[in-house]
Amino acid sequence: MAVQSIYLAGGCFWGTQKFFDQFDGVVGTQVGYANGATAEPSYREVCAGSGHAETVRIDFDEEQISLEQLLDYYFIVIDPTAYHRQGPDTGIQYRTGIYYTDPALLPRLEKRYAAEQEKYRRELETELLPLENFYPAEEYHQKYLEKNPGGYCHIPEKYMHLND
Repeated sequence: MAVQSIYLAGGCFWGTQKFFDQFDGVVGTQVGYANGATAEPSYREVCAGSGHAETVRIDFDEEQISLEQLLDYYFIVIDPTAYHRQGPDTGIQYRTGIYYTDPALLPRLEKRYAAEQEKYRRELETELLPLENFYPAEEYHQKYLEKNPGGYCHIPEKYMHLND
C-alpha cells in the first residue's frame, strides 16, 4: 500500500471530512487549520480571522483511488469560484484550497486544476499551493458529523452517499 496525503479546504471541514471518508482507498482523514500565520490556532482564533483555512488531510492509497479521482470528487462539492465562502459560510477560514507536501504531485494537480478552470469564464478562487502548515483541530471537531448525526453540513446529503 502506497499511502499519500493531500490537504483539501472545502468550506466547513465537518462535511468535507465526512464526504471523503466514504470512498474506498481513503485510509484516514483529519480536520485541521492550514496555511495561516500563527502556530497552534484555536477554533475561536480561526473564526476570528487568523487566516487559516478549515482543511482536511486526506490519506489515500493510490492503488485504490487516484489523486485525480479525489480532485474530481472535491470539485463536485465546492464552488471553486466563490471567494472566502462555501454555502452559507463566509470568511477566510472557508476558502477553498488544494495544498500539497510532495512537489512531485504538482504537475498532476496543475493538470486537473486547469481542466476545472476550462469550465468557468472567471478565474477560480481555489488556491493551489504548497502546504505551509497544518494544525489538527480540537478533538470535538474530528469526525464531528459521525458524533453528531444531523449536525450542520453545507454539502448536500445526496453527495454523502456516492459510494453506496
